Amino acid sequence: MRIVNCIAKWPGSVHDSRILRESQLFTAFESPRKPLTGVFLGDSGYMLRDWLLTPILNPRNQQERAYTDAHCITRSTVERCIGVLKRRWHCLHGEIRLSPAKACKVICACVMLHNRATELGLPPPAGGDDQPDDQDNNPLPPVDRGNAPVVAERVRNAAGKVARDAVVRNYF
Repeated sequence: MRIVNCIAKWPGSVHDSRILRESQLFTAFESPRKPLTGVFLGDSGYMLRDWLLTPILNPRNQQERAYTDAHCITRSTVERCIGVLKRRWHCLHGEIRLSPAKACKVICACVMLHNRATELGLPPPAGGDDQPDDQDNNPLPPVDRGNAPVVAERVRNAAGKVARDAVVRNYF
């Protein structure tokens, strides 16, 4: 329930997958030499990659259903953490009426204070539901700037499918 990365420079209307695509993290993991081992989990609003696994939207067998169930349960921890953060700091529930620069600082301060409260073992605030704060949107399509980027996107997506299928086959 600790937050290890916070990017607070985008307005709330920007889709999560775009924020990821514009991040240094995305650039690093799309390079041939990945900086970390392991995988990230994303909802179906994210693009499938060999390092970013998404749920299987229409599982065809028990293994795929078990993978998707485990994926959703694991990812829901992140969504619960966001819910606790918003309950701890009510100003994060809606529009922050400050200049964008100050709003970014407030958000980052709330994240740091949340992490400190978690380290100190302070209980999450009462109230609110523990339902995931999640919007499972469709991924944004790749921008067509000629044929090569679209083909490269398909290759990366295919590599992601191979990686996800291997996880399903080997662990479920």
